[in-house]
Amino acid sequence: MDALTLLLNRRSASRLKTPAPQGEQLDNILAAGMRAPDHGALKPWHFVIMKDDGIKRFSELLEKAAIEGQLGEDVEEKARNAPFRAPLIITVIAKLKQHPKIPEWEQLVAASCTVQAMQMAAVAQGFGGIWRSGSWTEDAVVRAGLGCGENDRIVGFLYLGTPELKAPAKVQAPDMTGFVTYF
Repeated sequence: MDALTLLLNRRSASRLKTPAPQGEQLDNILAAGMRAPDHGALKPWHFVIMKDDGIKRFSELLEKAAIEGQLGEDVEEKARNAPFRAPLIITVIAKLKQHPKIPEWEQLVAASCTVQAMQMAAVAQGFGGIWRSGSWTEDAVVRAGLGCGENDRIVGFLYLGTPELKAPAKVQAPDMTGFVTYF
């Protein structure tokens, strides 16, 4: 699939199964993330890869966060099960640095671009993925468990694997009315 077709037909795959990217495939995904636009070449990001036992440990971490947050049994169960929706998860952490020319918001955007690049690299290799975020990205227990520093921000969790459902080859073109202005 050429790059333009890939980008114009981008969609998330929420139901993922094995196999997951590994070896050279995973290296390609990580390398694509490392190529994200990055003013000043700060590389303000860190990737935490979870698979196999790492998925189980992430499940335990989310459950612990739900218990400590007193969020109730339903949320605890959902938190415990969430990581098992894919055989591989890459957590992207923005490692924000004080810089005289590059504001933190720009570093956060750069780290966010890594997720898009990695998801597209996965799809280009025949895999699927979905970028998940939500309240766990701000949760103190989750942040500590993933080794976040005070100024770090979890950009999201990139769930990767083989799509359970085959997506249509083409998606409907978006209506750009109201989203584009020429100046």
